[in-house]
Amino acid sequence: MTTPTQPEAPGGYRLALILMIVSSVGFSLNGLIIRSLEASTPWQILFWRGVGVAVSQLLFLLWMHRGRWLLRLYGIGPWGLLAALLNGSSPAGFFFALTHTSVANVVFLLSAMPFSSALLARLLLGERITRATALAIPAAFLGILVMVGGSIAAGAWLGNAFALITVLSFSCFVVILRHNRGRDMQPVLVLGGLVAMLVGTGVTGGQVWVPLHDILLCLLLGCVITGAGHFMFMMAARILPAAEVTFLMLIEFVLAPLWVWLFINEVPRSTTLIGGLIVLATVAVWALARGRSG
Repeated sequence: MTTPTQPEAPGGYRLALILMIVSSVGFSLNGLIIRSLEASTPWQILFWRGVGVAVSQLLFLLWMHRGRWLLRLYGIGPWGLLAALLNGSSPAGFFFALTHTSVANVVFLLSAMPFSSALLARLLLGERITRATALAIPAAFLGILVMVGGSIAAGAWLGNAFALITVLSFSCFVVILRHNRGRDMQPVLVLGGLVAMLVGTGVTGGQVWVPLHDILLCLLLGCVITGAGHFMFMMAARILPAAEVTFLMLIEFVLAPLWVWLFINEVPRSTTLIGGLIVLATVAVWALARGRSG
């Protein structure tokens, strides 16, 4: 599966950094939208979010390629099909984990993604990580530990196991994107949305109908935040190594409680703010260092 890495132009690298940071900021709004829903279960959210992703990305595919959209869909190949399965099922594992263990446990375990992505990319693609990235990942992990350390609970092994499965599946998704970075993988998002719809339908037994207010918010979540965010994410993954892609995703975990605090007045603990500042400072210093050297 190894693909030789090629140096990127500095401008392209900096653009990829910006795209990844913007997508992570967008993803951090997920919690705010989900907290604003009235009567939806996690699996109903998964279904309607999948509808939004599948429809918006299919329309984009039709607009970009018109009569050749089926060829583009077929062109993702077997690796693209596996990526779509991982992309659509990872949120299912995330939602399952949230319903079977604490949010703190889930966030803490998901923060291991940079480590697992770096390891897989090194083993399968031969990707090296820079010294700055190797230092930044554990520093940011420490910040996450400060954020949620007081709330991490023992037990709830099933939820913890699914959180780890989510980490592994998303890391595999990122590595597949890196391996196929010379191929148009945007159609993967269409199929990933369909996978999410199927999972949501199966788990709920077809009971997917929720209040119109919730449907509209879930469609916003799928069409704009997830759809556009994943598109920018995939563009960035063409250039950024897997470890750096998942490292920048930690921004999402830091900003999510801040949006809920600002708009819903759900006050975070002081340790959440302190840990978040550690992560953001680490990301800022790392981005400046990599932006100059990239």
